[in-house]
Amino acid sequence: MKKNGLLPEGSYAECANGYRIHYLDEGAGEVVVFLHGSGPGASGYSNFKGNYRHLVAAGYRCIIPDHIGYGFSDKPTDVDHPLSFFVECIKQTLDTAGVERCTLVGNSLGGAVALGLTLDYPDLVEKLVLMAPGGLSELSDYQQMPGMQKVFAVFGSGDPVTPAVMKDLFSTGLMYNPEHATDELVAERMQIMEIMNGHVMATMKVPVLVDRLAEIDCPVLGFWGMDEQMMPENGIMAMAKNMKDLRFILVTECGHWVMVEHEDMFNRMCLDFLQHS
Repeated sequence: MKKNGLLPEGSYAECANGYRIHYLDEGAGEVVVFLHGSGPGASGYSNFKGNYRHLVAAGYRCIIPDHIGYGFSDKPTDVDHPLSFFVECIKQTLDTAGVERCTLVGNSLGGAVALGLTLDYPDLVEKLVLMAPGGLSELSDYQQMPGMQKVFAVFGSGDPVTPAVMKDLFSTGLMYNPEHATDELVAERMQIMEIMNGHVMATMKVPVLVDRLAEIDCPVLGFWGMDEQMMPENGIMAMAKNMKDLRFILVTECGHWVMVEHEDMFNRMCLDFLQHS
């Protein structure tokens, strides 16, 4: 692994579909795959840098991909980006990495991808950790959320995304405590923003998966910030009423990124879940 600017650069999966997906691969043992969310300048490392090393130290192999359209992965402009495309790219990345069984950890878009992978490849997924996942509400519900409105305003305005705009988006749209919108985080996201295009956001389509949640048989750990401004709260009950083997943690003084705002608690709960569920 080497540094590419502020971000580490790991391995690349040459997927069967012809696309190239970047991923970090650290540690040895049972496999945990971290799936990041959407938004300007998103990457796996930026979302989970405070989390995956805790599990590596505990004896797990952690794989942190960049979704198609994000991070150092390919950013095609000639294809749409339905959920099935994200799922396909991650599955083929895991095939390349030799992963046959794993725990998935997914936030937001990454949570929807985790759900899609679990539904399409149930033998792949041993356990599931979801932090305010996508795929639980109608588009009209998302469009009413103030944080989501900010994200689309940033991408849709046509104006350059400056560090100040990025910092405001994080501190007011994604977080409860703006102190977590650090200059380091903004700089990491700006690095990816320079090589990113808006096509992935413009063509992203995530179906409502609520009616299929009962098909999931593996243990699930859910997190939801009670100051969430991105995901509608009806997602809480969608999970609670439809998932068979679920433990759910509602976190006060927390926005969209529980793994960032409550890093230590999140890491402890994930490790306990991995070891004892």
